[in-house]
Amino acid sequence: MIDPSFLDELHRLTLVVNRNVYSKYSGEHKSLSSGSGTLFKEHRIYTPGDNFKAIDWRVYARTDDLYVKQFEEERNLNVHILTDVSKSMDLDKKFDFAGKVALSFGFLAMKNNERVQFSTFANDLEILKGSKGHKQITSMLDAFNKIKPKGKSQLYQSVHRYKKLIHSKSYVVIISDFLFDLKILENTLHLLGRDHTIKLVQILDPVEKNMDLEGDFKLIDSESDFELRTYISKRAQQQYVEKLDKHVQEIQNIANKFPGTKFYQFTTDRKMFDVLFSITNDRF
Repeated sequence: MIDPSFLDELHRLTLVVNRNVYSKYSGEHKSLSSGSGTLFKEHRIYTPGDNFKAIDWRVYARTDDLYVKQFEEERNLNVHILTDVSKSMDLDKKFDFAGKVALSFGFLAMKNNERVQFSTFANDLEILKGSKGHKQITSMLDAFNKIKPKGKSQLYQSVHRYKKLIHSKSYVVIISDFLFDLKILENTLHLLGRDHTIKLVQILDPVEKNMDLEGDFKLIDSESDFELRTYISKRAQQQYVEKLDKHVQEIQNIANKFPGTKFYQFTTDRKMFDVLFSITNDRF
């Protein structure tokens, strides 16, 4: 359950990260054009083929050289945030943390006047609908608090259905533990194509990452309910961590294959400011 007071924290976070992060985030989708735009950027020397109307005649009168004005035009992005709500996300604080990451990123995007769509996926894709404008984050918090993680993570099938909502170059954030066959992830990125900025955000519980357990335990697969009674030794801990590290490195390798795709990993004990700064401050 995400406490509604988190919305107050979001406002405070925005005040802190705005100077460091917001300008970099918005800078990812600016374009230069000659002769028109929203914000004057600079002059450059006229070259054949330039728009003749873009020539700055005042500069010509002073220098006898032809210069054209360049303007910076901001193009609003569509931001798509897809959050895994499968059963494996139900471990301790994982789902609440994932929800906070989704809300935080959406809040920053809306502060930048971007269009934001929240969705969840497990066995099925659910496109979350709520209030528009400044009330959207509040309605999305309420929506997340009504969700009980269940089922299996069907990422490819969900994105296949969701793709019809992506009509132009977009910002796509996928939040999951990514504890599934990574061929599915690679196929999903192929499906999305190479025209988008994609953030893959892995959320893990500290116990999942470090396996700080030793002794007799009954292990239950959260998505299949398969039970296994076993003794976890120091050697078993080491083997688990090595296997997880290999899995995480494979996610990184897959992300590296796709221009504009970036992978991040966070445990649920991280500060939300650190999460936001890491994700949003990173330029491609």
